[in-house]
Amino acid sequence: MLKTAVKPKWIAALVFALAVSAVLVLLSQWQFSRSLEKDVAPPSVTEKVQPLLDTLQPGHLMTGDIEGQMVTATGHFDPTKQVLVPSRLQDGNEGYWAVTGFVVDGAVPPIGSAATQEVVIPVARGWVASPGDVPAVPVGAVELEGRLLNSEGPVLKKDLPEGQVAALSSAELTNRWNVSMYASFIVSFSEIIDGQDVGADATSNALVPITVTATDQNNKINWLNIFYSIEWAVFAGFAVFLWWRLVADDYRRDQDALYDLEHDDDETP
Repeated sequence: MLKTAVKPKWIAALVFALAVSAVLVLLSQWQFSRSLEKDVAPPSVTEKVQPLLDTLQPGHLMTGDIEGQMVTATGHFDPTKQVLVPSRLQDGNEGYWAVTGFVVDGAVPPIGSAATQEVVIPVARGWVASPGDVPAVPVGAVELEGRLLNSEGPVLKKDLPEGQVAALSSAELTNRWNVSMYASFIVSFSEIIDGQDVGADATSNALVPITVTATDQNNKINWLNIFYSIEWAVFAGFAVFLWWRLVADDYRRDQDALYDLEHDDDETP
């Protein structure tokens, strides 16, 4: 079989198979490295407060590198746009998030919206134990600071009391409030009006600051990329295996031809 394998055509085929295999191995290594990559920014970035207008534009989807970013914005709360999100835990207790629409100064509505339309971002101002504990919305120009988080997906939940939503979903609140909105929300850390903090951290009412931290930085394995990595490695081995099978088939054909020739000679009188 060695004589068959060293034929020029099979040597050339082996070189080609090894080249293909090398490319597939590189693809396998690339997929494996991707499986451990982080798509979120480190705390050294997210904890540095950035203007909301420079971080995310209305109508744009949030990417992993800005999720959890600390941001600031100026504007005012709209008391007509307020909902409660039930089943939220705080220090082991179940309660509600008090969410109010915040009109962002200087935000440009997405293309297709009315040029004069206000742009709103939902702000989770704090946690309350019961709906009756929600305080009045502060009035006036607000300097808001908080953590920017991705919008939650809509949750269909019937029989909720008026003014409550099952999830903090920008898509659902857009229809409810009928305004242009960011596809995200802010968990409020401070709300400054005329130099005084009127947010949950500074109030004497039942509004409790919501506990959120920077986006999880633990290594997370992307199993889909691991699967692709194994798949490319199998293809690399198959390229060499296919060459060996072609050589083996050629060897068998040579042996069959030799056998037929010898058989014919034996039958000659």
